[in-house]
Amino acid sequence: MDVDTGTEKVRLDFPAEAVARLTISNPPKRNALDHEILDAITATVPRLDSGIEVRCLVITGEDPVFSAGYDIGGIPPESFEQDAEALVAHPFTAALDAIEAFPWPTVAALNGHCLGGALEMAVTCDLRVSAPKAKMGMPPAKLGLIYGHTGLIRFVRSIGLPRTRELFFTGDMLGAERADEIGLVNRVFEGDFEEQSVAFAAGIAANAPLSMSGNKQALRTITDNPVLSEDQVRELVELRESCFASEDFLEGITAFAEKRKPNWTGR
Repeated sequence: MDVDTGTEKVRLDFPAEAVARLTISNPPKRNALDHEILDAITATVPRLDSGIEVRCLVITGEDPVFSAGYDIGGIPPESFEQDAEALVAHPFTAALDAIEAFPWPTVAALNGHCLGGALEMAVTCDLRVSAPKAKMGMPPAKLGLIYGHTGLIRFVRSIGLPRTRELFFTGDMLGAERADEIGLVNRVFEGDFEEQSVAFAAGIAANAPLSMSGNKQALRTITDNPVLSEDQVRELVELRESCFASEDFLEGITAFAEKRKPNWTGR
């Protein structure tokens, strides 16, 4: 697959079958998210959705950190209000919307510290894996920032209201072990983090395409609509029933019986 991110600050590679990986690379600013990085993510992620060629997307950072969050340190005082709001209002929101809209599972591989807006980006991903050294935190309480409601909703959905309050009211940094305890991350990998995070993504990508995309679609409908309408219930039932007529469902059952690896076609 030939996809150019348009910037050296976001590298794209394919470390395993059906796995794409975006690496944020802005070392002088601890991988802080600037317009260039966010615009590259917004433009690149939708182009990775071409059939079943990519079935899992990993987002990580260049060592030693994942990302220090928004890059607002260089904004001059005289234009801070407008420029800071502009960063959050458009490029950041657009990048997260692109990640959220990706139809296949997404994994944030937290190789190191992950703060502020970068943590919201991680929470936007379906799953998060962490290196033991990584620390996570939301510093709005330390900065005088009132966080956006869409971001707060993402945290509430991921870790619940009590833990979201703790995260935002204290501004405390959490180690990987504590993040694992409260459900902020799904796994903490000891040893070679890059190798294990890629293996984790590869295991996901090896699963049935229709199952992954269908379950992600169903989960999105459920989380976006606490009370489902009759039409939404009917659509979810139809989505589930559609798998029974698929080639992949028959292939999955046959491969299981024959103790072999399935040959998925996405049909």
